[in-house]
Amino acid sequence: MAAALAAALAIGLTATAMAEPASGAATLQIHIRNVSSQGGVMRLGLYDAAGYRTDTNPVASADVPVVDGETVITLKNLVPGIYAIEAYQDVNANDRMDKSWIGLPMEPYGFSRDAHPVLSKPGFDRVKFTVAAGSNTQVLHLQNSSPPGVGE
Repeated sequence: MAAALAAALAIGLTATAMAEPASGAATLQIHIRNVSSQGGVMRLGLYDAAGYRTDTNPVASADVPVVDGETVITLKNLVPGIYAIEAYQDVNANDRMDKSWIGLPMEPYGFSRDAHPVLSKPGFDRVKFTVAAGSNTQVLHLQNSSPPGVGE
């Protein structure tokens, strides 16, 4: 996911979709909550079903500076459809999700519909939502937001 997200680096707090918008384009405002005070970069990908399965070719993506508590990202000129969101807080800004030796995420992460992974990322059916023409809003809460040793 990190490579795909880094490929479409956004400047500021607004990113635009990479797909060609249809008439009746959509805007999606994503409120990412439980953002850690550790700082870094919020990396977000918006995927259709095929891209989500393979973690490649996001429909839109954004890399923005973290805002402690809640980071808001706006994606514009989206084609209405069914999508999923993957996001993570790259605390050390090394362009990848840091994982433990057994593959568990060591940085805050989240999925649309606040889906929780069980041994692997949630399936598309658990994270999908509809983006309609016009203005849309999604809220997701990061998991794993406490620094190591806090809240354990």
